[in-house]
Amino acid sequence: MRQSIIYGVVSSVLALCAAAQAATDPVKSANPNTITWAGCGISKHAFMDELSKAFEKKSGIKILLQGGGATAGIQKVSSGEVNVGASCRANIESMAQERDAYQVPVAWDAIAMITHPTNPVDSITTQQARDIYTGKITNWKELGGNDQPIELYVRRGKISGVGRTVRELLFSNYDQEFTGAKHVVPNTAPLEEGIEKNLNGLGATGVASAHRRKVKILKLNGKEPSFDNIRNGQYLMYRPLYLVSKGSASDPRVKEFISFAVSREGQTIIRKTGTVPYSDAMGLVMKQLEQYDKATSRGLYTTKAN
Repeated sequence: MRQSIIYGVVSSVLALCAAAQAATDPVKSANPNTITWAGCGISKHAFMDELSKAFEKKSGIKILLQGGGATAGIQKVSSGEVNVGASCRANIESMAQERDAYQVPVAWDAIAMITHPTNPVDSITTQQARDIYTGKITNWKELGGNDQPIELYVRRGKISGVGRTVRELLFSNYDQEFTGAKHVVPNTAPLEEGIEKNLNGLGATGVASAHRRKVKILKLNGKEPSFDNIRNGQYLMYRPLYLVSKGSASDPRVKEFISFAVSREGQTIIRKTGTVPYSDAMGLVMKQLEQYDKATSRGLYTTKAN
C-alpha cells in the first residue's frame, strides 16, 4: 500500500510533465476520435461528465462513458476491453489481472456515511462506525436516535472501491468482515437507493455520489465531508481518485486525456464540480503515509485480495 501511495505521487508528477509538453505539441490529428471509459460511478458523478465534455471540445476526441465500478475500471483497462478507466482504489498488487494497469491520481474523494433524511442522528464517531460494522452497535438509540435497529448496507465482496477503503481507513485490515451488515448488495446504486427508502438504513458511499441522492450525510467526529474539510484533512475518511491506462498510456489519445486531466485547465474543471483536485491537497499524501506506517507497525494490514 505504501508503495502504491508513492507510486501515485510519481505518476501524477510525470503526468503533469506530460501535460506541460502536450500544451506545446500540436494535436496529431484533426479528425474526431472516440475512446472508451469504464470505472467507478463515484468518479463519473464527481467529475468525468464535465471533464470528458471539456476534453472533447478541446481535442475532438469523444469519450464513451460506461460504469462497472472501481474493479472494472482497473481490470477492463488491463485486459484491453476499454481504453481508459477510473478507480477509487489503488491496484491490488497480488491480483494478476491488475498488474498492467497504470494509475494516475487526479482528485480526492471522501467516504460519506449516509442515512435516511428523516433520521434524527446527525453525527457519529469513527469508533461508533467500527462498532456498527462489526455488530457491536445495533440500535439507533445507542447513537442518540430512535429505538430502531440499524440496517447496515454493504457492498458484496472485499475489493469494491468503497468497501476496500472502509476496511483500510476504519480497520487497517483489507480482510475485515462486516458482521453487522443487514443488506449485502452488488453495487453502489442499490445501496444508495435502499437507504433513500429505508428509515433505519445506514451505509457508506462516495460523497460526490451521496450529494446526488435524497439522503442525510452524517458528520464524522463532528466534521462534515465538505470541500475544505477534505482538502485540509480534517475529514478523516478521504482517498484519491485515479485515472487508469494500460501500461504507461501508450495510446496517444489516452495519454492526451490524462495529461489534460492533471493540467491546470483540467484541475480547474474538477474543482468547479465541487471535487478536490489532487494538486490542491498534496499534504494529504503525507497523512496517508503516516496512517499506513502507523497501522503497519501495529501489524494491522493484511494482504488478502478477496
